[in-house]
Amino acid sequence: MHSSTSSQLHAAARRIDTRWRVVDIVVASVIAVACAALFLIWNVAYEGPSALLKPLLPGVQGLLAGPWLIAGVLAGFIVRKPGAAIYAELVAASISALLGAQWSGLTVISGAVQGLGAELIFLLFLYRVWNLPVAALAGAAAGLACGINDRILWYAGMDSLFTTVYIISTTISGAVIAGVGSWLITKALAKTGALSRFAAGRQATARV
Repeated sequence: MHSSTSSQLHAAARRIDTRWRVVDIVVASVIAVACAALFLIWNVAYEGPSALLKPLLPGVQGLLAGPWLIAGVLAGFIVRKPGAAIYAELVAASISALLGAQWSGLTVISGAVQGLGAELIFLLFLYRVWNLPVAALAGAAAGLACGINDRILWYAGMDSLFTTVYIISTTISGAVIAGVGSWLITKALAKTGALSRFAAGRQATARV
């Protein structure tokens, strides 16, 4: 039984479509650029909510991380090709850094780490399962990666309470904003017909 299951998994892995079409590259790039614009806005806009949250509980400002995590989850969910999540998050972060993000080149590192978090979830399901729970898991993984990365790069001197609260907060934010948010955005785009050349569009509009 174990051998049969293992063989099935290996066969599924071999059938993963790794070929990127031109439309895949274009759409992933458009998502990255659009999210880069969101990043640039949120780089400034988050300061107000962050100032309100910080006094409530150390680390709870991690709940604001979600908008920075959308690019990878959304691109991965729409394009559905290996590397889409990392590509979109990395490109979005790179544009943000080039256009003046206050964290400079470290923004690019964050983008790569966050994209990898989402990518690993899509890989875990062999790029075969595309539903709300997987979207939430991908967002949560991106948030977890974000929290750990931020703890290393920005909060190295913080205590265990801050670390725990911050990482839990970024994970929740990733699941809700990047995960559920990307799923809702995909469904909304599919209804317009914009995703007709993607399985994401056909799946979202299929009648049950």
